[in-house]
Amino acid sequence: MKRHLLEAADLDRADATLVLDTAGQIESALAGREVKKLPTLRGRTVVNLFYEDSTRTRISFELAAKRLSADVINFSAKGSSVSKGESLKDTALTLEAMGSDAIVIRHQASGAPHRLARWVKGSVVNAGDGTHEHPTQALLDAYTIRQRLGRLDGVRVAIVGDVLHSRVARSNVWLLTTLGAEVTLVAPPTLLPVGVGSWPVAVSYDLDAVLPKVDVVMMLRVQAERMNASFFPSAREYSRRYGLDGRRMAVLPDDAIVMHPGPMNRGMEIAAEVADSARSTIVDQVGNGVSVRMAVLYLLLGGAPEGTT
Repeated sequence: MKRHLLEAADLDRADATLVLDTAGQIESALAGREVKKLPTLRGRTVVNLFYEDSTRTRISFELAAKRLSADVINFSAKGSSVSKGESLKDTALTLEAMGSDAIVIRHQASGAPHRLARWVKGSVVNAGDGTHEHPTQALLDAYTIRQRLGRLDGVRVAIVGDVLHSRVARSNVWLLTTLGAEVTLVAPPTLLPVGVGSWPVAVSYDLDAVLPKVDVVMMLRVQAERMNASFFPSAREYSRRYGLDGRRMAVLPDDAIVMHPGPMNRGMEIAAEVADSARSTIVDQVGNGVSVRMAVLYLLLGGAPEGTT
């Protein structure tokens, strides 16, 4: 792997497969342990530098680093010198001077992790930048698909909803196609990015036509906080056309699974009965996120997990 993980394009097929295989090995190594810890990153320091609110991603990275025995510093922009006007560069250089080996960054500005990578000597991991990318979410999604379906090559994936504002969708498009999946984006025209025609995907505006032909349906959160205009007539109309309810779930192929990166707008893009069904992998995705992020940190910072080969 490269020194940083800034976007899904940083991973070719071999690198991405290595991350998924390493996550599986780590999961197996921890399965029989009373104490869920490996000594591989003892003496290393990982900084979680979060400029946006987060629950799943921040806790997942913190737990991943701690399970690898790294020292962890959680840095929130709120209540720090950032609120006094300190720049990202000065904050990063301060953290590096304190001995950080890796910085995991979530930032509201697209491209912030790339800027950070130019300023620090350690590794940088993108934990979500603006509407750009979220590569570790795509990795844990790929891991979950492979875990549930046994393969990625040839898997038919529909990514449904607010693609325009979704960094998760962008990372999943690039990573899943790299791993051999066939991706279809399903959304109203107003929620598709400019230039989507150049992406390696099919595009559809009709969810009902796509559902019977897919192995995976990945629902996206409607990101109302990023919308400064009306992208659809109403929440009720959006849910009627693009929401996944029990009736729509019933037309999926027998082995098809339902995914969502969270947090969910229950009753809008996904019905509660679907989110809580046996087809849903939403809880699995959260758990797999820890193993995948352990694999990423291990591969970037080095050391062989005890009990693995």
